[in-house]
Amino acid sequence: MADGPNDITIVTGGSRGIGAATALLCATHGHAVCVAYRNQAEKAENVVSEITANGGRAIAVQVDTANKSDVIRLFETVDDRLGTLTGLVNNAGVHGPRIRVDELELEDVEQVLAVNVSALFQCSREAVRRMSTRHGGRGGAIVNISSGSARLGSPGTGVLYAASKGAVNSLTIGLSQEVAGEGIRVNAVAPGLTVTDMPPVERLERDGPGLPMGRAAQPEEIAEAIYWLLTEKASYVAGANLRVGGGRI
Repeated sequence: MADGPNDITIVTGGSRGIGAATALLCATHGHAVCVAYRNQAEKAENVVSEITANGGRAIAVQVDTANKSDVIRLFETVDDRLGTLTGLVNNAGVHGPRIRVDELELEDVEQVLAVNVSALFQCSREAVRRMSTRHGGRGGAIVNISSGSARLGSPGTGVLYAASKGAVNSLTIGLSQEVAGEGIRVNAVAPGLTVTDMPPVERLERDGPGLPMGRAAQPEEIAEAIYWLLTEKASYVAGANLRVGGGRI
């Protein structure tokens, strides 16, 4: 698989934050990009417009990645409008309520696991069916967005989120070994505290200065790690979990 003009990449949660930065970066390197989004149509179209204004190819597709029929429609739309998929960035995710485990409702758990775990299985399945040499594909790369919270546990405000990202790590390890011999590299990026709309502003202000680098990450810094894993420069990297945490392990 060559990196560049022949690459076609889906970025879920691509309308803002890390997803938008990744979509824009991929496009600057010649990828045709599908910006998959759930709610923020205007922001998704802004990303597409920025890409096309600079001579790139991009489309926006509204999708609930936790919904099987939506996911199938997403991938079929890319087949029809962009071509044969070579890259998938499983970025879409939700945090869930910032409360203790004993305050959670079952519905909270189901929602977070549906978006952060089940959706990744569904998207990865569709990607493998298109990329794998076992299915007649030409190979490709999948990058799952995990989190440092999977190791930290996030007690008090985010055990559910942390547990969902632990599942992402396990998916990455297992799937990478299933398909490494079929031309597909599967890896993860585990961002640290990043300036997006997910962490509350007060947390960014409180915790950012306490990190070893003295600040939170910008989305573009996380995107660079994601993009590298999509490229042939990472040709022998599979099953890795790249921590991008400003020195916090």
